[in-house]
Amino acid sequence: MAQRQSYQIGTGLFIVLGFAALAYLATQTTSLANYRQGDSYTLNVEYTNIGQLKLRAPVKLAGVRVGTVSAIELEADKLQAKVSLAIDRRFNKIPDDSSAAIFTSGLLGDQYVSIQPGGSPDSFKDGDQFVLMQNSMQLEELIGKYLVGQGDAGKPGDKGSAKNEVQPEAKPDQKLEQKPEPKK
Repeated sequence: MAQRQSYQIGTGLFIVLGFAALAYLATQTTSLANYRQGDSYTLNVEYTNIGQLKLRAPVKLAGVRVGTVSAIELEADKLQAKVSLAIDRRFNKIPDDSSAAIFTSGLLGDQYVSIQPGGSPDSFKDGDQFVLMQNSMQLEELIGKYLVGQGDAGKPGDKGSAKNEVQPEAKPDQKLEQKPEPKK
């Protein structure tokens, strides 16, 4: 009887630890971990494509989380996405010529905004806007471009396709025929 009761206790502990592990993973994947709403200032970025960027996505500088995405709106007149970034006040020395790019964590992970610092002596102030930005790269585009060959490579007039075109060679005593240019 005592042996059967120890199996029940062990099974119960295993189930409780499993639920604890699931709760931990859920907070890590939904950006609830390290979510802090303290004193911050807002920077704005306009993108033509934000991919799967979500509210509360991390904003990183040199791989360190410095803020979160606080709002995403569509600018109807420009047809661009306006992304507002809430940056922690501790990081108030970000140069005003920095750029904001959207990257993906891992191959299929969540997207985040990465700030690449510039070299200006002036810093961003509350409400400023990034001038330099890089849109999100779409996985479908990359697969189509490199695996299927639906990218820009191979189009006539490309540098890549010019290498593959066969050019006739002229012998020293022979002239090449030139086609007349079409009249406009």
